[in-house]
Amino acid sequence: MAEPVLNIEADPPDALRTTPLDALHRRLGARMVPFAGYSLPVQYGPGVLAEHLHTRSSASLFDVSHMGQFTLSGDGAAAALESLTPGDFQALAPGRQRYTLLLNDIGGILDDLMVANYGDRLMIVVNASRKDADAHHIAQGLPPGLSFDQHPDRALLALQGPAAAGVMERLCPAAAALPFMGVTEAPVGGIAAWISRSGYTGEDGFEISVLATEAEALATHLLAEPGVLPAGLGARDSLRLEAGLCLYGTDIDELTTPVEADLAWTVGKRRRAEGGFAGATVVLDQLKTGPHRLRVGLRPTGKAPARAKTPIVSTDGTAAGDVTSGGFSPTLGAPIAMGYVRRDVSAPGTELQLLVRENILPAQVVPLPFVPHRFVKA
Repeated sequence: MAEPVLNIEADPPDALRTTPLDALHRRLGARMVPFAGYSLPVQYGPGVLAEHLHTRSSASLFDVSHMGQFTLSGDGAAAALESLTPGDFQALAPGRQRYTLLLNDIGGILDDLMVANYGDRLMIVVNASRKDADAHHIAQGLPPGLSFDQHPDRALLALQGPAAAGVMERLCPAAAALPFMGVTEAPVGGIAAWISRSGYTGEDGFEISVLATEAEALATHLLAEPGVLPAGLGARDSLRLEAGLCLYGTDIDELTTPVEADLAWTVGKRRRAEGGFAGATVVLDQLKTGPHRLRVGLRPTGKAPARAKTPIVSTDGTAAGDVTSGGFSPTLGAPIAMGYVRRDVSAPGTELQLLVRENILPAQVVPLPFVPHRFVKA
């Protein structure tokens, strides 16, 4: 079975930042690569394929400390955040988390992010490549009187896989009791943490934010649990592709709207009625009339994968779109891809053609995700 190939463009190795787990990664034999301005593990000894399959069958620990962690608090914090995103945060109950999108004035996606309500504050987790720009954009869009703080002093770990709940049951019963997209504050193995239950793999899992000084101790606790192994960026990328989840800068960007990206569900019912968010005119119009293109899943025939930027053509030979993410699915034992195609050729079952190294590769539009999600009930 072929090794999955990472669907990311790495940064040059000059002036790379490190996470609080850098020394641990190196002790564990990780192969480090530049990504989003950081030196991060792409894989460990067993390799990407083994890490991918282990996550699907047991539990893997990912270091995602490169991502940005912000908090927003004060009267009107939820309403203020709504001016920048299409999510309904005034209705987000304490102890709950929501996926949303930071939009520009033309409805383009500046970033995708998680927002959690911890009662006295909203916690916002953003992509590493966008965190400096996001911090500036959010701060500029807030009214006076709110507290908006960045937390470079914190690390973030993700425990993913069907065995993750059992691990948390032993180390933090309060976390194991969370529903999907639930959040809580509780000690994990005696270490104070902010915890959410979601994930970027399609599996059940937890994100654990702790002080950077406690990160290695927490990772050591988790890796000592039966069935838990470290995993890197390679497995994280192939897992999220199987789950049909977007990678910012690859599948979504400033020129892509939520409706085009098949993320219209992030636009809350009240927000559709009231508008009032950045890019609302474009987004609400597309919800009514439909976009010109849509993100879809693709199943190429044969074993050859179609990588990002592969041209897509319809059976009549006209240009239909481009692949944004593609690779080999270890779970399915076959190539898979996502991309944007014209709306008229976006229906599941539509036959298309991929131009892979000047060869025509037949493919079919399929529903997403490629591998069913196994999140716990909300």
